[in-house]
Amino acid sequence: MDLGLNQRVALVTGASQGIGKAIAAKLAQEGASVVLTARGEDRLNQVVSEIRAAGGKAVGIAADVSKKEDCERLIQYTVDTYGKIDILINNAGTSATGEFEAASDDIWQADFDLKLFAAIRLSRLAIPFMKKQNWGRIINLTNIGAKQPAAKSMPTTVTRAAGLALTKALSKEFAPNNILVNSICIGLIKAGQHETKAAKAGIPVEQLYETLGKNVPLGRVGRAEEVANVAAFLSSEAASYVTGSSINLDGGTSGVM
Repeated sequence: MDLGLNQRVALVTGASQGIGKAIAAKLAQEGASVVLTARGEDRLNQVVSEIRAAGGKAVGIAADVSKKEDCERLIQYTVDTYGKIDILINNAGTSATGEFEAASDDIWQADFDLKLFAAIRLSRLAIPFMKKQNWGRIINLTNIGAKQPAAKSMPTTVTRAAGLALTKALSKEFAPNNILVNSICIGLIKAGQHETKAAKAGIPVEQLYETLGKNVPLGRVGRAEEVANVAAFLSSEAASYVTGSSINLDGGTSGVM
């Protein structure tokens, strides 16, 4: 299927590794011009080089999306570089979880700044450009804990749940402008954090994935490329009647729809 992204411009946050990297590569493969951002410049530049070597159009800019001024700089850089912004992928974030009583105000604030406020600020800055062209896509990466929080899962499950509320509210407000806003709620996906965990345990990462996969109905841990496929679809004209939706991408793990 041709997703028709050849003339589109996308900004992907948290794009130097894992899911963000896979989404940026997939959008570039489908013909979009992609701006990648992350805090680590060296790794970011490496990903940009890989995408270009594969024939994609990509540029990178190091930024911390938890900071208001960096969000402003990102949108301006995207528009200055490519003349517009069509697609915003709010992916930056970490899994900050622990006992409620151990989470200080600083931990809570850092999580809100990185996940929720980054999405709020970048969306607020990108939407005026999308309104001018009567076309836009905003995709917020959250997780299944946002719908079904577990014990000792804060602050992540709370900030991610707020991301779902943001998704639904934006989708309704900007539907008349043909700006479609959706969320992908991920479950267990292969990522660097699992490699670190396996190294600390002194076991091969594939052994860890095999163990984790036993708790997934499909019997395995997902791949970042599988998230990227869904993100590319939601970014395209093929998803022109999909907005305000939250898609569980978890191999069937979640107990709620």
